[in-house]
Amino acid sequence: MRGSMPVSIREVAAHAGVSVATVSNVLNRPEIVAQPTRDRVVASIRELGFVRNESARQLRAGRSRTIGLVVLDVANPFFTDLARGVEDEANKDGLAVILCNSDDQESKEKRYLELLEEHRVQGVLITPVAGAGARLAGLQQRGIPVVLVDSRAPSRGQCSVAVDDFMGGDLAMTHLLKAGHERLAYVSGPPSIRQVTDRHEGAVRAVQRCGRTPDWLRVIEVDALNVAAGRQASACIAEMPASSRPTGVFCANDLIALGVLQEMTRNHIRVPEDIAIVGYDDIDFAAAATVPLTSVRQPRQQLGRSAARLLLDEAADDDGHQHRQVTFEPELVIRQSG
Repeated sequence: MRGSMPVSIREVAAHAGVSVATVSNVLNRPEIVAQPTRDRVVASIRELGFVRNESARQLRAGRSRTIGLVVLDVANPFFTDLARGVEDEANKDGLAVILCNSDDQESKEKRYLELLEEHRVQGVLITPVAGAGARLAGLQQRGIPVVLVDSRAPSRGQCSVAVDDFMGGDLAMTHLLKAGHERLAYVSGPPSIRQVTDRHEGAVRAVQRCGRTPDWLRVIEVDALNVAAGRQASACIAEMPASSRPTGVFCANDLIALGVLQEMTRNHIRVPEDIAIVGYDDIDFAAAATVPLTSVRQPRQQLGRSAARLLLDEAADDDGHQHRQVTFEPELVIRQSG
């Protein structure tokens, strides 16, 4: 009685009346084994219920059939869509994706990078926490390819795939300015996140182009990029006197914008009649909101696919690989919110 013990390759060899090396060849190089012998081994594998130890095989080969993807917030639909693009591309090469959520915390990011290295992944895709440069450089020095996703590479020594967030912020603010708004605000997430500051700088560029100073644009800072943070910012706006309240708001992402929209509705402040709202990312929920959101669209799945392709190409040809920094342009999608 074997109980729950797995069948070993030696047991398969004994059952089929062949050597362990022959069973190994059937599993890894079947073309070199005579057909009758191969059939006998395959029959024994099926009869005994043998399952190969893929982890051990991969460790012997020096790398696994996996890549790592580390994102800032897996609950954010932007990263869900990005991950789908990564998975689609990795699947073409027969690879699996290990998805890790750093929560924008250095300690979690560090633990996940260590774990991925222990699993001998073929490479790492990452939207890094601020200050992650040394950790990522260390991985590269140890032979693990790294591609930055939704983030610009600080040097030519890494591949990266990003969106022009300066342009995105400019698009959003220009749209509100052209609509004739005289009091505008930017609801910002944590300034440590590069995308948040780039979108703000793009908005300021649009404001200055219209002859106004940067401080004309009111900045309302929140500590997260989620719906709850948007409701928090919106509560502050709703408390302002109508005569000084912003008539247009650009939000650092769609989740914040959805929170702003919810709280405005709760306070009977009409969107877009009393206040216009523009989000960023154009997640699926943006179009499905009670008042469909105007948003700056990012090519989310294309970001993931492009980043994965760069990583897989580097892993396959490390010596001849040329690092590339790919930048996509965002697009403004106008809907009923402003």
